Amino acid sequence: MTIALAVIVVALLAVIVASAAVRVLREYERGVLFRLGRLVELRGPGLVLLIPAVDRMVRVSLRTVTLNVPMQEVITRDNVPVKVTAVAYFRVVDADRAIVGVEDFFAATSQIAQTTLRSILGKAELDALLAERERLNEDLQKVIDQQTEPWGVKVTTVEIKDVEIPRDMQRAIARQAEAERERRAKIINAEAEFQASAKLAEAADVISRNPTTLQLRYLQTLGEMSGENNSTVVFPLPLDLVRPFLKTGPAPEPQPEHAALPAARTDIDALISAWMSVQPDAQRAGK
Repeated sequence: MTIALAVIVVALLAVIVASAAVRVLREYERGVLFRLGRLVELRGPGLVLLIPAVDRMVRVSLRTVTLNVPMQEVITRDNVPVKVTAVAYFRVVDADRAIVGVEDFFAATSQIAQTTLRSILGKAELDALLAERERLNEDLQKVIDQQTEPWGVKVTTVEIKDVEIPRDMQRAIARQAEAERERRAKIINAEAEFQASAKLAEAADVISRNPTTLQLRYLQTLGEMSGENNSTVVFPLPLDLVRPFLKTGPAPEPQPEHAALPAARTDIDALISAWMSVQPDAQRAGK
């Protein structure tokens, strides 16, 4: 009985030792092995044998990790306060450096992403933040990747998810967009008028070569005006009846009233001269 109990105890100890000495790593996992505190070669994937009480292994996943960057309050280059959220995708490319080079590579990458987000977006204007997100995403990815490279972490993508703008600024942007639309509408209308005037000039040249074309266009216009529900009555007037009146000369202009004043003034001067010539003769006869 004692021998059987001893066998059971030994079997249990063997199972415990085997469980402590055997590890199975998945395809996307790697094992960073420390033997008596010193780093040894990387292990995995598959079956890994450890020396109990001597080796210690840290599992590291090589899959891409999605990091949600918390909302950051940023003041843009043109002094507009905005709230920005972003997402970053990174993965571990060197498991040894990810464990030995930094205490917690996930938390360190998150802090670097938040700091870089405030720094990069603070140098951009609001219009660039809204219209040039692809360029800003590339800048964020490059800067964050350069800082996490010594840790064996590769940042593959950084995307700005949402930009929250104050309501006053939203109304200002809406007014600016409305003014821009009105400007484009006026330009399009002016271009349409210019094209229409050019076409009318070409049509006038064509009509001037053959006067009958003007008559046909006149009759076509009359046909368009007399529709089914139109109460307007149009009486066409032949141009031959109007042409004789157009050939007559202009009527003489009436002379103004003050034009007769010089003639009357001439008659008065003649009478005065005649009276002065007769006056000396009368005086001699009286003597």
